[in-house]
Amino acid sequence: MFLYKQFLFENVAGKVVLITGASSGIGEHVAYEYAKKGAHMALVARREDRLEIVAETSRQLGSGDIIIIPGDVAKVGDCKKFIDETIRHFGKLDHLINNAGVVQTVVFEDYIHIQDANPIMDINFWGSTYITYFAIPHLRKSKGKVIVITSGAANIALPVSSVYSASKAALLRFFEALRVELNPDIKITIVSPGVVATDMTTPRYIENYGSDFFFTEPVSKCAKGIFNGICRGESYIEEPSWMKWIYVMKNGCPEIVEYVLNYLYFRYLKPSFKRD
Repeated sequence: MFLYKQFLFENVAGKVVLITGASSGIGEHVAYEYAKKGAHMALVARREDRLEIVAETSRQLGSGDIIIIPGDVAKVGDCKKFIDETIRHFGKLDHLINNAGVVQTVVFEDYIHIQDANPIMDINFWGSTYITYFAIPHLRKSKGKVIVITSGAANIALPVSSVYSASKAALLRFFEALRVELNPDIKITIVSPGVVATDMTTPRYIENYGSDFFFTEPVSKCAKGIFNGICRGESYIEEPSWMKWIYVMKNGCPEIVEYVLNYLYFRYLKPSFKRD
């Protein structure tokens, strides 16, 4: 099956791809990978000025037609707008890349107002489910794909990121269930990146201890791996690929993984998150 997928590499030239969170990080660099292969794109994010820059770079790399649609994935109306404007302009949708997300690093009991955790679920979970709901009829027509960017935290919950981990775990399980519901008309690829050098991965624990401590992967390398996995039709993509062995260890020897997490938390993380 592996060798078969190596030769069955999807040609995305002329295909229509909608990418959320396209203004920076993984979304930006996945857009560049599609651009190099001649895809048409609808780029979505809240920062219109950044979208303009990504769109222009994508054109220079060889992308076909590109539109930008500023908006917020946490708003149902905006998610409908993203799909409607894409269909109005291109007439179809082939790939939906659910990439938009935010990180929040805080010890759970240190929330001053517990409702401050709501935006994490609104953006990371509901943002992907809203837009997918509106995209399904169009993806069914094109026999298209949904690609969802979760996180390694969906499989191994991270201390000081409990709500973030929960939002990504919810995303993982939702799209696993949806994969069965939409089969065989729409394919779903679930991506679990490790720690990637993006705008989101600069909370104070990385600033304090350095990216090398957290095995940070360059975002361009991560995006290339994701794009190649999408075009091979992978159901799951772990990037970097060695992350899958950590997940295997977690399922086979959960006590070891828990011991390591406890060591990292009490030795490195907790001291930097002391209450003022």
